[in-house]
Amino acid sequence: MTITTQATLLQEPELRPFLPLLYVAWADGDLSEAERALIQSRLSAQPWLKPRLRDALNAWLQPAEPPNAASLAQVRAAILDAVPNLSPRAKRSFVALADAMAALDGESRRVVEALEQELGFDVAALHLPSAENTSEQDARPPRFDAGALQAVLDGRLAPSRARARAFLADPKHRAMYGVPKEPYREQVFTWLLSLARAGFGALAYPGVTTDAEQGLGPFLATFETLGFGDLSLVVKFGVQFGLWGGSVYFLGTEAQRQALLPKVASLDAPGCFAMSEVGHGSNVADLETVVRWEATRKCFVLHTPGESARKDWAGNAALHAKYATVFAQLEVGGVRHGVHAFVTRIRGDDGKPLDGVRIGDCGHKLGLNGVDNGRIWFDHVELPRDALLGRYATVTENGEYQSPIESPSKRFFTMLGTLVGGRIAVASAGLSASKVGLAVALRYASTRRQFGATSEPETLLLDYPSHQRRLLPHLAATYALHFAVDEAREAFLSLKPDADTREVEAHVAGIKAAATWHATDTLQACREACGGQGYLAVNRLADARADADIFTTFEGDNTVLLQLVAKGLLTGFKQQFARGGAWSMVRFVAGQVRDAVAMTNPFTSRMSDDASLRSAEQQLAALKYRESSLLASAAQRLGKRLKGKGDPAKAFLEVQEHLLAAARAHVDTKVLSAFIAGVERASGPEHAALDRLRQLHGLCVLERHTGWFLENGAFEASRARAVRKLIPVLFEEVRPDVLSLVEAWGIPDECLAAPIAFNDPAHPRW
Repeated sequence: MTITTQATLLQEPELRPFLPLLYVAWADGDLSEAERALIQSRLSAQPWLKPRLRDALNAWLQPAEPPNAASLAQVRAAILDAVPNLSPRAKRSFVALADAMAALDGESRRVVEALEQELGFDVAALHLPSAENTSEQDARPPRFDAGALQAVLDGRLAPSRARARAFLADPKHRAMYGVPKEPYREQVFTWLLSLARAGFGALAYPGVTTDAEQGLGPFLATFETLGFGDLSLVVKFGVQFGLWGGSVYFLGTEAQRQALLPKVASLDAPGCFAMSEVGHGSNVADLETVVRWEATRKCFVLHTPGESARKDWAGNAALHAKYATVFAQLEVGGVRHGVHAFVTRIRGDDGKPLDGVRIGDCGHKLGLNGVDNGRIWFDHVELPRDALLGRYATVTENGEYQSPIESPSKRFFTMLGTLVGGRIAVASAGLSASKVGLAVALRYASTRRQFGATSEPETLLLDYPSHQRRLLPHLAATYALHFAVDEAREAFLSLKPDADTREVEAHVAGIKAAATWHATDTLQACREACGGQGYLAVNRLADARADADIFTTFEGDNTVLLQLVAKGLLTGFKQQFARGGAWSMVRFVAGQVRDAVAMTNPFTSRMSDDASLRSAEQQLAALKYRESSLLASAAQRLGKRLKGKGDPAKAFLEVQEHLLAAARAHVDTKVLSAFIAGVERASGPEHAALDRLRQLHGLCVLERHTGWFLENGAFEASRARAVRKLIPVLFEEVRPDVLSLVEAWGIPDECLAAPIAFNDPAHPRW
């Protein structure tokens, strides 16, 4: 039979229903004589089959002249034309395939059914591709409105988020990959200029470049949303408008703010934030760079006294910054007044370093290579008197140091308190990176099939319990942290001018640590869950993982930040402890110990059934109990070491890991509490979807700490088993919501871009 003749016959509606069986008859191996005879007898007995079609079928079935590869390919192509109209279940049946080829009547259906049963052919031999983007479960109508849930997540800052999404939806602003650092840096600077011209930078300075009533909320929401895109741009945006400009905004006088900030917002004054030194990172109080007041010349002199005092990792410094805020020890008349912030010019308009300023490039990094991190040395650089950012301290023309805050330690922590907004921004950017990773991995897992029963379509990755275990706890935790970051942001935004920021600072420190550690864990899990596709740069996960890694130490090393949380827990955030010193802390500790030791275990007769394990109140009570117990035992150990005027520094070192565990437990409690409150923002189906995630998150946290609960008698073995068994049940309950939960984050498709997120591994969206 010629190819042309066969092509004509393949269009015959009477013949088409039998094509899948005929293809498998030959493609599955040599057609036996018994099988050939059975097919011929069945078809010959059908009076509706035209003679020329019967002849064609007989010719096709001749064992001496089997169809060649071209003929088989032609038949397979005709079959595949009908496949897109089938559901996954329909692909398991020859009858369904036959019906898709040409509508079956009653008689022809019986023939196909009989042949399918008698021949025992396997439909898997057709090797049908998965034409659907979803499983049958996914194809059901969504159980809630993703748009309505997005409105809940966006909250009052939805307009600012929408503007940032519109920027990201422009293909010109799509994240880059595989680009050398020099052109990458220039592209990021071009994007930053576009943001500045569109007014995004001005959002950072309410009362100067925008209406004071607006507050910093729109800027922080913009920063978080930009985290869906290129993280080098996000960091560059944060360095220019948040760190460099923010230092002037929070530490400068009104005159300094009015003079500098409009230029910062427009990018006419690109700058950097020079705090960290190669010898001193987290220990800001002991920075070595010095600024001395020269009484004879009535100016400051900025100097790097040694290599360990070199300013390091200053974003913008290597290439684009013309200005720097430099943190240095202020010395006036031979008296040290601690670390203060100074603004200095480091480059001229020609881009060359000024006299006395040496600038180096940190070079190629693990990630964020679109950011020009640099190193700076100062060699007796003269600064005018107004170079000192003067909100909290000034030096008069006569060389007199003045500050409205008498205590040097309080003045220092007041200045550092202005960095709280930066930590919120980093936490939210890490969270956005987590959302990108999960959006890619979960959408891919909802379309990618692998293995399965021989007679069935291959199983979707997301239908494997092991794959659910890989990703769904991260999905639940991402939602939990979304509400926790929201809560921390609102606490920061509600601070009154010159308020004591220490309680909020500790709160934000804990959330920043949790969100950024979560980002590194989540992005690694997403990379692994996508196999080799996750390793390809085009699919976003490789660069997102590398770029977000620095967030765990950027704006404060997470372990150091948890020590800040622990200190806040011990002091109860009360100012009296700053005045009363270490022994005031001991009295507080003793009271905490008495209260905690008297506490009875509230779980000996509770949390034994599914309803209790799912309960928000019970989950939160369990985490609070763990937090209180860890704090009480740590405080008790600390109190013993402080008796008899023991060395406080040594005592804290000896219980440091215990205190860090208490801090982590506190953060776990805060995150779950924020999630519970966040669930209540929604109603109807959206509330139900969030609550299922909350149940899952709470149980996963309890499971993670099962050892502690068992060790401390809070759980019995049966209760630990109940937690473990309920989690897979919740995986199945959350499973139908996954794609809608991802959609509710509102990541523009043009921004997400990863081909595997769109079931298109062969055609990148670039």
